[in-house]
Amino acid sequence: MNLQQLKNVVVLAEKLNFTRAATTLNIVQPALSRQIKQLEEEIGAIIFKRDKRNVSLTPSGIYFVEEAKKIIRQLEKTKKQTANIHNGKAGEIKIGFTHSIMQTILPDILKTINQQIPGIKSVLKEMNNRDQYVALQQNEIDIGFATNPMVPFNLNSKVIHIDNFVVLLPETHIISKANYSDFSVFANEEFIFPSITDGPNYVHILRSICIDAGFSPKIVHETDSASTSFRLVEAGLGISLEPISSLHRQELHIKTIELDKIKQKAQLTMIWNPDREFEYPFLFDVLKNWRFKK
Repeated sequence: MNLQQLKNVVVLAEKLNFTRAATTLNIVQPALSRQIKQLEEEIGAIIFKRDKRNVSLTPSGIYFVEEAKKIIRQLEKTKKQTANIHNGKAGEIKIGFTHSIMQTILPDILKTINQQIPGIKSVLKEMNNRDQYVALQQNEIDIGFATNPMVPFNLNSKVIHIDNFVVLLPETHIISKANYSDFSVFANEEFIFPSITDGPNYVHILRSICIDAGFSPKIVHETDSASTSFRLVEAGLGISLEPISSLHRQELHIKTIELDKIKQKAQLTMIWNPDREFEYPFLFDVLKNWRFKK
């Protein structure tokens, strides 16, 4: 099995026609048919079901094509990065992050990276925790920064900053810092939470704040966007919980109360695929030694 065979499979999967695929690949149709047959014999599975009129992917073929695409993308990235290193270029890193990370630590992290590795390009994408896990495992991003993640066993992680949570209230809410006693005063409130499918551990921690105060939260809105949550609170459609760093540099028409007496904390965490450490050793050395400066 070689790279060209993988590319041939991908093209045929797109065209589902041997003649059109062969034309695209600039080879003759019998040669393509022979290569596909040899590959199927090598791996011991039928990739394409064919008859006189139609070509289609088998269930095993669907899996093989998706994996082949990942291998091709990874090899192309490796070639590009190797050439960048050879030519003295820093290359690029793809970073996933949650909202609160960008509001506090990520700008300083990026500044440190640029100082230590001049010329490196950062590609940034705001993502929830779940999407970061998937993107890291599929090598679609190099590093993730998430809040209270439930890190898969095949990824590494490091907590790089710990925040207090704050409760977000409409400006007209009867509770304020002056008369707040404990979180049980919000037992009858309607809450705005993230969806549990996108960050189960994070949502579990938010729920536990309510449970410890003696009630189960009544959740009326779910959103994975902190900005959306802010707007809903401003409109008086519920109250919310956020890491205090989510409020940095925000001009909001809401009230906030810092929950500095509870055990639950927002853990801002770096996540990465350990394989990436071999590709960017100096970068990960910089990140592992980075410290948050308030």
